[in-house]
Amino acid sequence: MRRFDCSNEEQREAGLREAAAAVKDGRLVVLPTDTVYGVGGDAFDPAAVNRVLAAKGRGRNMPSPVLVGGPEQVDDLAEELPAQARELMSLFWPGGLTLIVRHRPSITLDVGDTGGTVGIRMPDHPVALDLLRRTGPMAVSSANLTGRPSPQDCDAAQGMLGDSVAVYLDGGATAAAVPSSIVDLTCAEPVLLRAGAITLEELRRIVPTLRER
Repeated sequence: MRRFDCSNEEQREAGLREAAAAVKDGRLVVLPTDTVYGVGGDAFDPAAVNRVLAAKGRGRNMPSPVLVGGPEQVDDLAEELPAQARELMSLFWPGGLTLIVRHRPSITLDVGDTGGTVGIRMPDHPVALDLLRRTGPMAVSSANLTGRPSPQDCDAAQGMLGDSVAVYLDGGATAAAVPSSIVDLTCAEPVLLRAGAITLEELRRIVPTLRER
């Protein structure tokens, strides 16, 4: 297990290199996001995703969302992305919005019991985005043990996950513990599954038919 201080340019670059290599090898990385710290692995490696769930003590009934480094990575994941999804991405990404869409049946993607769907988000954090642009999509969940508070700093994440993680990227304290809003676009009518960083009113400007669960 190694930890890198991303406020130091040399350590940041070394940490990003080592973290990208760890993801390629199927190991886990802790990274800062714009909400809380996350723990993640290669989204296309089912064994790595299982390690994420195991590190948290979490079951497959609570699937891991997938983080991307840019909208262009979404096309590698999603099948027939709805026009409303692209509008939401254009307005609210990077940021606190997770979109649930159908994933391509042709790809190896197993992030839990999802019924063929995937939750995708582009985080608004420079360290996370730099890593994701090197690795491609990552299955990332909050870096806490299930039932414990989501960590807003690297110390808290490391204290809970310890040696189950290969690389810790310390980006300082996160701005807020407000979770992302989750919009399910796989239904006949879009559904707000969780209110969070983006309000219902803001989302309805783009998706007027959006209803609450």
